[in-house]
Amino acid sequence: MKKFNFIYIAVLISMMSFSCAQSQQAHKSPKGYNLNQPAKYKMPDDLLEISGISFSKGNPATFYAIQDEEGKLFYGKLGADRVSHTKFGKHGDYEDVSISGNIVTVLKSNGKLYTFPLSQIAEPELTNVQEQQDLLPAGEYESMFADEAARKLYVLCKNCDDEKTTKSSSGYIFNIMPNGAMQAAGNFKIEVKQIKKITGDTKINFRPSAMAKNPVTKEWYIVSSVNGLLVVADANWNVTAAYQLDHKLFLQPEGLAFDKQGNMYISNEGDEFSRGNVLKFTYTGSK
Repeated sequence: MKKFNFIYIAVLISMMSFSCAQSQQAHKSPKGYNLNQPAKYKMPDDLLEISGISFSKGNPATFYAIQDEEGKLFYGKLGADRVSHTKFGKHGDYEDVSISGNIVTVLKSNGKLYTFPLSQIAEPELTNVQEQQDLLPAGEYESMFADEAARKLYVLCKNCDDEKTTKSSSGYIFNIMPNGAMQAAGNFKIEVKQIKKITGDTKINFRPSAMAKNPVTKEWYIVSSVNGLLVVADANWNVTAAYQLDHKLFLQPEGLAFDKQGNMYISNEGDEFSRGNVLKFTYTGSK
């Protein structure tokens, strides 16, 4: 009996140590942020299924968002009970939104891009909308970012026909022309083996759902809702870190944006029990 108790206690201690290690890993955060202490902004009912967020010139006074069922651009103040909207397209699976100057770009899950002037969103329904297709390979897309200074658009595939998601996630770069048209300007890759090495998960299929460039550190931040991960890559797309997201806090992270101070915003879709929300993580500096 004493031997049994000794073995039981040893196993229990081992389990507690493993659990503690997991807990410590889950509480790690990128330098300058605390992933466990956000300010939380609940979204109105129209944005229960919020799927992408953005700011204009990094100004957080007004946020812009889409949801994945209606072809509408929503905009307003974080924390407000109501937001305004303009209709730009038919019902569909819209996944991300980015703003560069006066150009708003919306990404559909099938890779189609919709562009229209930001200056016209006060109209209830837009007529000056460009639908751009055949720019991206066949696949499923959810992640996009517009670099306003460089006037470039970056799109990262979630699951493309021309790639093996166990090996890499393919990205595509476009020049944003003054009229909103997109001009192919190169490509990039996120090597999944780098994520595997950091996380220790050798079977991971990386499925990015949002991306943005940190204006302060110049690093790329990528969220994968399916994997429950926040991945950080350097300017050359080399993965340098990966952080496990607490599923109780990040219900379904689908959108990512930074303001000009480097504060990070992650939007989460709601469900039958919870409203959609935007979590703000204040940037405290590189120390």
